[in-house]
Amino acid sequence: MQYPNLLPILVSISLLAGLTGCSHPQFHAQPQTTSMPTDTTMQIQTERFGTTPDGREVTRFTLRNRQGMRVDIIDYGAIVTAIETPDKEGKLGDVVLGFDNLEGYIPNDPHIGGIVGRFANRIANGTFTLDGQPYRLAQNDPPHHLHGGSTGFDRVLWTAQPLPGQQAVKLRYQSPDMEEGYPGNLTATVVYTLTEDNSLRIELSATTDKATPVNLTNHSYFNLSAGQVNHIRNHVVQIHAGRYTPVDETFIPTGIIASVQGTSLDLTRPRAIGEFIHQLPGGGYDHNYVLQGPAGEMKQAATVFEPTSGRLLEVFTTQPGIQFYTGNFLDGTLAGKQGARYTRHYGFCLETQHFPDSPNQEDFPSTILRPGQTYRQTTVYKFSARKAAP
Repeated sequence: MQYPNLLPILVSISLLAGLTGCSHPQFHAQPQTTSMPTDTTMQIQTERFGTTPDGREVTRFTLRNRQGMRVDIIDYGAIVTAIETPDKEGKLGDVVLGFDNLEGYIPNDPHIGGIVGRFANRIANGTFTLDGQPYRLAQNDPPHHLHGGSTGFDRVLWTAQPLPGQQAVKLRYQSPDMEEGYPGNLTATVVYTLTEDNSLRIELSATTDKATPVNLTNHSYFNLSAGQVNHIRNHVVQIHAGRYTPVDETFIPTGIIASVQGTSLDLTRPRAIGEFIHQLPGGGYDHNYVLQGPAGEMKQAATVFEPTSGRLLEVFTTQPGIQFYTGNFLDGTLAGKQGARYTRHYGFCLETQHFPDSPNQEDFPSTILRPGQTYRQTTVYKFSARKAAP
């Protein structure tokens, strides 16, 4: 696949005092071509990852490319449990938050690494009306509905199979009619593919036998230092969006689409995450940005650079929005990989999505999937590294 043309981005900013002692290097976002692994001798490793409370076995699938990058995925929640990618010295490190065993992911209250749905983000008061019929959902984020409810897609066992000739795994979940209050029997599918340019490609699709809202996303938390720095405030982020959806004090959109210009939410040029984070309600970013470009077309959504490791993350997507979340509700109670305590701002999420509360917002892009239609969205997380500036 050929990524869209991207203009090189020149960055010359100084990070805030106390965040890092070095000046910021330049971003160089260049057009890239995704090539699929063709070496059929590279087998996808599978191994047991534990057992669910009801006795079902969970399997971990390990994808590798010839560059040494590794991605681990389990069929519980379609969770990405590890992404190991090189830093500026070529040293591999795991850049996503997670746990050493299955027990850490159950019940997965922070939704770490999974596919969230049937509807990602919030639905106001856990209610919506579709074709004249009211529906009531779980109010698991009182008084609102969040990430699919009490048992969303990141808390169920999917069926999974490796795809022949690729470093890819396909997972499927059959969500029955009225599960968590949603109408229709929905078949959701995700294909994770690791490519030779160190990209993780995530292809989401769904079909239904009754009209229903659908909004799926991956909910990985990233720390590009691979845990060498226990916060992400020194990461430098740029989001290619001049507008966002303002929210009330309970994080529900007001229905307005506003400009970020002149606000602390303006990330149209690269900024250290810590530059404005303490000025924001809730202790950090938790906002939906309205991406530029035609709906359904692949576009660059965001770029994040971590100066300690030199790692660079570029996000491309067909989705109309992206939720930037900085782990504001992580409070240190979770013991992650190798006992790491996940405190506030330990990791960030870039959740490509439709807008929050879309079923109740007539001016937002529709999230209603009807029989005979197929929901399709693709997101690519591309990793690279570069030497830090002098």
